[in-house]
Amino acid sequence: MNYLAHAFLAGPAAADRVGGIAGDFVKGLLPGTLPPDLAAGVALHRAIDVWAEQHPAFRASRARVSAGRRRYAGILVDLFYDHFLARHWPRFHPQPLTRFTAEVYAAASARAHELPVRFAAVLPHMCDHDWLAAYRERAHVAAALDGMSRRRARQPNPLAGAIEELDACPAGFEADCLDFLPDALAFVAARRAGA
Repeated sequence: MNYLAHAFLAGPAAADRVGGIAGDFVKGLLPGTLPPDLAAGVALHRAIDVWAEQHPAFRASRARVSAGRRRYAGILVDLFYDHFLARHWPRFHPQPLTRFTAEVYAAASARAHELPVRFAAVLPHMCDHDWLAAYRERAHVAAALDGMSRRRARQPNPLAGAIEELDACPAGFEADCLDFLPDALAFVAARRAGA
């Protein structure tokens, strides 16, 4: 999942949401340099990622990605699922999306001094441009992919223009996402119940 799905799946605890959106920036064993509550949010992020890789809908989505971009299928599917979660937000959450994202940004900003430096540097841009809600729009997903292609320029990659993968099968990715999300919520609930 990408930022929006991880914040959503993290549940109502602010630390879990912050750990969820910061998870990809945290490397190594936990808690590392993180406070325990943020480390728990990162651990949840990691557990969701591992679980997602085995889910039939997520696998079906990865298989929809063309052979030339298959190596990056996980990144693409993450962004596409954030797009569909944002578009179908009222189906999954009673709070308006922009209010939810504002709460996530406020929680993360309040703890920016405890976050990995790379994520703390990105956070103001994320907040100022409301990246999480912006995923509703196809154009923002396309721009995010194109931006990632430039940031990963150390090695050639096919992320520029990768929005064409979504355009090739939007209904399939959407159906996969809508099948995936209820199961992801159930996975998180079961994990919390067992914790």
